Amino acid sequence: MSQVAIIGGGPAGLMAAEVLADAGLSVTLFDSMPTVGRKLLMAGKSGLNITHAEDHAALLARYGTALPRLQEALDAFTAEDLRSWCSGLGIETFVGSSGRVFPKVMKASPLLRAWLGQLGEKGVEIHTRHRWVGFDGAKLRFETLEGEKVLAFDAVLLALGGASWPKLGSDAAWVPWLGEKGVTVAPFLPANCGFDVDWSAGFIERFAGSPLKSVTATSAIGTIPGEFVVTRSGIEGSLVYAHSAPLRDALLAGEPATLDVDLMPGRSRERLAKDLARQPSKLSFSNRLRKGAGLDPVKAALLRECLPQANTLDPDALAAAIKSVPIRPQRPRPIAEVISSAGGVAFSGVDEHFMLKALPGVFAAGEMLDWEAPTGGYLLTASFATGRAAAEGLLDYLKTQR
Repeated sequence: MSQVAIIGGGPAGLMAAEVLADAGLSVTLFDSMPTVGRKLLMAGKSGLNITHAEDHAALLARYGTALPRLQEALDAFTAEDLRSWCSGLGIETFVGSSGRVFPKVMKASPLLRAWLGQLGEKGVEIHTRHRWVGFDGAKLRFETLEGEKVLAFDAVLLALGGASWPKLGSDAAWVPWLGEKGVTVAPFLPANCGFDVDWSAGFIERFAGSPLKSVTATSAIGTIPGEFVVTRSGIEGSLVYAHSAPLRDALLAGEPATLDVDLMPGRSRERLAKDLARQPSKLSFSNRLRKGAGLDPVKAALLRECLPQANTLDPDALAAAIKSVPIRPQRPRPIAEVISSAGGVAFSGVDEHFMLKALPGVFAAGEMLDWEAPTGGYLLTASFATGRAAAEGLLDYLKTQR
């Protein structure tokens, strides 16, 4: 019986373990943390968004330039397949109002418990507190509580994650060990991240923590509706994360980045101008904004923060300003605190079965590969799908070695 190792106990690694165990292999999974699935549990603290129910073609479009290398895996394990898989574990799912899919129990822990129970029944051995620290020839080196171990396997699947939330295990410590073997790794960058903005002290004092609801935001990728939050350092939230890639890339290129926010997307500029023009001149600027444009205090304050001259504008120019408030991020938040990361093992060094070209018999899956996707279940969907695809590739490889 072939002996295979999986390094990394996140969604990609656990899914690979299931596929390989079902094929009759002896599977040993190693993880550096005291327990597996820690980032999955963190993602499920406020409701585990496991995938998205939109049309498959629309879902595929979320993966941008990485789609040509991910599509086969995503076609083989679709969002609907993922929901059926959850059902097989006794975890029923539902579609939220935004199209996001959640377990009915909302949290990740019941799913993880059921999954680990099933993997145990299939014979998968899980060794925690085993930190992979590189190669010893073709063997694997691990730091453990009992000292260093050097172990040999017939094939290896790496599912070590990216560089976000390192305290949960994804610390990218593996980059130099693969680099020494000739594997190209693109630098890790923050993705689905918030941004620092140079707010005034007064704005921070009054509005840090305040949400801006029912707005749209526009960047190089287009206009998206949603909401975000003003923080002491800048901006956070799902709408910001949706635009994070183009904003980050512009800043890294040394170019100015702007997120244009429409504070009243349900009202046209012409209608706003008429409503503002009807307000008595004796009203304060705040009251004109409230009565004429329906702006709540945080929206009105954001307008003045980003356009200090707004109170001098005539109704038509003021309406245009409300429809396009320019927020100018200064830098992304640190990668250690963001939801996910861009960068990782370059696809140029990975074959069509997710095997590393420089290391025959070693496969890679999940977020350690160089792709990114927005929040909404897309990160988990591709992690599960690439875990399965890499496991299938490993099985094909072993057949050629017999």
